[in-house]
Amino acid sequence: MNAYEIYQNIKPSIIVDLFQWMRNEERELYKTTVATLANDRKLRPVFIQKKPVADQIAWMHKTLKLKSCDMVGEHLFQVYFMQGQQDLLVSFCDAMDIEHDGKGSVDGDLPETLDADKLKAAVDTLVEKFDPQLVSLYLRVFNLQTENGWDSLTELIASDDRLALSAA
Repeated sequence: MNAYEIYQNIKPSIIVDLFQWMRNEERELYKTTVATLANDRKLRPVFIQKKPVADQIAWMHKTLKLKSCDMVGEHLFQVYFMQGQQDLLVSFCDAMDIEHDGKGSVDGDLPETLDADKLKAAVDTLVEKFDPQLVSLYLRVFNLQTENGWDSLTELIASDDRLALSAA
């Protein structure tokens, strides 16, 4: 599943949280995102910036559902997890014995394979600790970090009902 498809299928509250975090903590990234998406749609950024915040976020979410915005959408997910959801990254890396810098940034290369049993245990822990939709989003974004993803992770995402994306 590509980033734009994730935006099409995830519940809006997760995306609202992402953009609220970005607006509060990464103001320049928020402004750049508005400008980039507006330019992609052949609009002037000021047209979007004049809207109320809730409308800006709804417009950005709608725009990120487009295939042409896939790269931007994936980048936003990466920044959100690397800077706004570090506890989740650290928990996952620790559970999978992936070496990292203490903030979730992987030291060295990502593993070529993911042990299915260890992955299942990691997901069980994450789902207990975090919103299952956020965990599902993270695992899908993580799976985008290597061409074609990891087979064990792809299978787990497809088979574990807790990891189903829900646009409701």
